[in-house]
Amino acid sequence: MFISFEGIEGSGKTTQIKLLIPVLQAKGYECIATREPGATRIGEKIRSILLDSSHTTMLPLTELLLYEADRAQHMHEVIKPALAANKVVVSDRFFDATTVYQGYARGFDLQLIQQIHNIVLGGLKPDLTLILDLPVHVGLERAWQRINSRSGELPEDRFEKEATAFHEKVRQGYLTLAGGEPKRFRVIDASTDPQTVHRDVVDIVQLCLVTTTNIY
Repeated sequence: MFISFEGIEGSGKTTQIKLLIPVLQAKGYECIATREPGATRIGEKIRSILLDSSHTTMLPLTELLLYEADRAQHMHEVIKPALAANKVVVSDRFFDATTVYQGYARGFDLQLIQQIHNIVLGGLKPDLTLILDLPVHVGLERAWQRINSRSGELPEDRFEKEATAFHEKVRQGYLTLAGGEPKRFRVIDASTDPQTVHRDVVDIVQLCLVTTTNIY
């Protein structure tokens, strides 16, 4: 099974994945947690470029192609082998993030993005995508608290420095995707405390695990 977590900055994706993995393991599932960008050695280098706020001249096309390059490597090295071994894959962002950030928010052509997705993914989609939804101002406040707490580390804050309007487009983009594909997406209120969100996540994932049987 393949599960992806999506949401605006500060929505709590990483926290929820860390809480979910032990639950799945306790139920006997062999699973891996992964992320985009940066799940591979090559991906780590791409991540350092994409999230560095000093790269103010990066073109939207450059950004799009870097994300897809990271994803191609991610698919080859991590996702496909894990699914072939019947593991549960839980990813912190996947291709929907590109559709939303580079498409809905940056204004890049959605049809072209989909064409690139078709090449990179070969038709593979997550079985379940959880969107952690919350107001933009709440997410950004959380995100900056996290960034400012990591003294001594190079900040990954290029997207946090975008205008509020950009993040509103991201949020609405996710909700648009969820409305268009209700069988795959679940929207969870992420404005509450982490344990409440965790309970919602577990309830949804457990139901999906019971009803989904995929062969990769």
